[in-house]
This record gives sequence, structure tokens and C-alpha cells, in this order.
Amino acid sequence: MKTLSCLLLIVAVSAGAALPAPGQEPLRASLNIQPVSWDGWLAAKANAEKRDAEGDLVGALQYYLEYIRQAEGLNSPARVAWGKNNAAYMIVKMHRMDPTVDLAPAKKLLEEGLALPEATEDCRKIMAMNLEHVKAALGTDR
Repeated sequence: MKTLSCLLLIVAVSAGAALPAPGQEPLRASLNIQPVSWDGWLAAKANAEKRDAEGDLVGALQYYLEYIRQAEGLNSPARVAWGKNNAAYMIVKMHRMDPTVDLAPAKKLLEEGLALPEATEDCRKIMAMNLEHVKAALGTDR
């Protein structure tokens, strides 16, 4: 249950939940929010892939959400789409290990990724397959 609560908080923040105002630097520092940069994006990508390979799916998800935030800040919608797909896939992998993990955040991430016109054709195909799987697991066609 603790993992699910943490996951929901992470997804809420990635979906645009309010973060501290720019003047609240001590809170920003305590949350360890990194400035947007290509180095930040590369670090998030490398850390996500490392955590995934180690089987730390929650850690990988956290870094994929940072990957998305960095890509959005860099105005790179194609990378945002891949990040949304990869974050959703971490949720799917968690669900396979623990069926109580909610797939609704994965569905939302995939739908958002598919809505990006700049998503590559390869990314669209993979997101569509992942979305079909998620919808089937949720028992919905919507």
C-alpha cells in the first residue's frame, strides 16, 4: 500500500499537481528538484534504465517521470512521448508483480503520449500496444 501511495503522489506531480512557488527555494531543495537541462535529461534516462535493470521499478518510474519533466522543459515532445511510454510500462511491470497496483495512471500516461503529434511512429506503435494491454487488464475499451 505504501508503494501505491508513493506511486500516486509521483503520478500526481507528473500530471501537473501544484509544486512550491519559485520563491520557496528551501522546499525545492528538500524535494531535490533539478533544473532543466540536457544533462539532467540524460541523467534521468540513465538512472531510469539502471533502476529498471536492477528490478527497482518504483525507482525507475520516478526517474522516468523526471525524464518527462526534463523533456517537457527542453521542449522535446518526441522525448516526452517516449518518457510517458516508459513510465507507463514501469507501472505495467509493477502490476504484473502485484495485481493491486492501479493501471489507471499508466492508461493516462499512454493516452497523453499518443496525443502528442510529434511522437514518432515507432513510439506510437508501442504506446498503442501498451494501451491495449492496459485497457484489457482494466476491463475497459475506453
